[in-house]
Amino acid sequence: MPVVLSAAKDPGIYFPRNTEMLGGVPPEQTAEVLRFAQDDKRRAQHDNLVFSSNLQSVQWKAEISRGKVAEGENLMGNLAITGGKPVRRKPFPAWPIYTRDEERGLEKVLASRNWGGYPFPNKIADAFAQQFARYHGAKYGLAVASGTVAIEIALKAAGIRPGDEVIVPAYTWEGTVGPVLMLNAVPVFVDVDPDTYCLDARLIEKALTPKTRAVLPVHLAMRFADMDEIMRIARERNLVVIEDSAHAHGGKWRGKGAGGTGDLGCFSFQSSKLMTSGEGGAVITSNLEYYERAQSFMNCGRASATDQFRHRLIGFNYRITEFQAALLEAQLRRLPKQAKIRQANMNYFEKRLGGTPGVGFLKHDPRQTRVAAYQYVFKYSPQSFGEIPRAAFLGALEMEGIPCDGQFYEPVYKSALFPADPNDWPALSWGRSEPLDLRGLYHCPVSERAAYEESVWLPHHLFLGRRKDVDDIADAVLKVCGNISELRGLQHPAIERKSMSRAERPRVEKRQY
Repeated sequence: MPVVLSAAKDPGIYFPRNTEMLGGVPPEQTAEVLRFAQDDKRRAQHDNLVFSSNLQSVQWKAEISRGKVAEGENLMGNLAITGGKPVRRKPFPAWPIYTRDEERGLEKVLASRNWGGYPFPNKIADAFAQQFARYHGAKYGLAVASGTVAIEIALKAAGIRPGDEVIVPAYTWEGTVGPVLMLNAVPVFVDVDPDTYCLDARLIEKALTPKTRAVLPVHLAMRFADMDEIMRIARERNLVVIEDSAHAHGGKWRGKGAGGTGDLGCFSFQSSKLMTSGEGGAVITSNLEYYERAQSFMNCGRASATDQFRHRLIGFNYRITEFQAALLEAQLRRLPKQAKIRQANMNYFEKRLGGTPGVGFLKHDPRQTRVAAYQYVFKYSPQSFGEIPRAAFLGALEMEGIPCDGQFYEPVYKSALFPADPNDWPALSWGRSEPLDLRGLYHCPVSERAAYEESVWLPHHLFLGRRKDVDDIADAVLKVCGNISELRGLQHPAIERKSMSRAERPRVEKRQY
């Protein structure tokens, strides 16, 4: 019978729900043998969230109490989740990183008393935005309040109107798609490429209709969408291309920066991103008319700085503060060096894991001339491990001291964070005999397999340290793969957490990445 643990009032204790495993002794009398979680819980204060309830150790103590084994006989497994020693107890390099550069920038803004986003464009925010745009090969840049509003601003700047359709990948963060609905347009989901987990450009043309106005590819985790094919389709059909580059700061496609190939590019500076100001975003473009519309929309409808096209529209306050911009100036200076460290460590990690049965890698496209790795993503094959689910693998890996995730994203149309009710979003009903049911309308098998079965996500800051850190990650993966049979039928809090969606997990797990 699988062992199931439940939390007691003491947060350091887990009581078995099945008291038979303790020889019928009531849980209240076994607390002293169940306090093993305390030391591991202290380690959870670091990034690793290593939180062992040591199931095999409990079984062992139960067998002793029933006289079935001798004191000192060890029934613990090799894996940390079954009572063994974890590969790593030391925390990984902390994220975000800051130095005296950030401190000086914040102090300068504080002393200036010019803290907000107005007057617009404010001095530091504008200087950063233009530098960031040039770094990615675009002429114009805007620093904005978040990555989500960056997409809304870009869609509005590109002229997306109510009822228009926008091609989006099924496998992405809900914030890619929500802004489409915010403008009363209609998202059209397309599956992702199994080699990259990015929008499958080969499927776009089948999804086009007379109402299609834009394509919104997402450069996901560490790979780019096929911008050559996307741009070919867009130019033939007169479609706008908006690159969601929230994961791709500093990345390049054919030598041009992320967001610089399409008509507009959007970035996020949320806490976990490769550059961060806690929250924030950016829009870049080389189209002056789009730039002017974007300025007006994010600055409460006021005329743009250049105002050559004299657009007038209702806008909102989506400005960034000077404090955030000061942080981002320092973060941008540090980005190239950090990217080199990550890339070298990730290359070494792949060498360590190469050829491991049941472990697969996303393919590298030589047209992606600079990798920007927001997360390192690899594939876990349940079929290669006797159908032991990914959640068990992830729970065991985290117990070895390696922060990791699986349901990092879901197909948006299935996500609890995307309850797209036609009563709330009129474009889903206009001109239709029946409202669009986005949840029931789509089935994208690659996206669903990635989300629920095979993708493993490792935060980028794990790869900012030394080679010993990378060896620990690889050793832990190999250890779990080599002892996978210990996970069969195992029920454990760490596995339960890895089975939760991102809608549920924040109730029990607090982390920035």
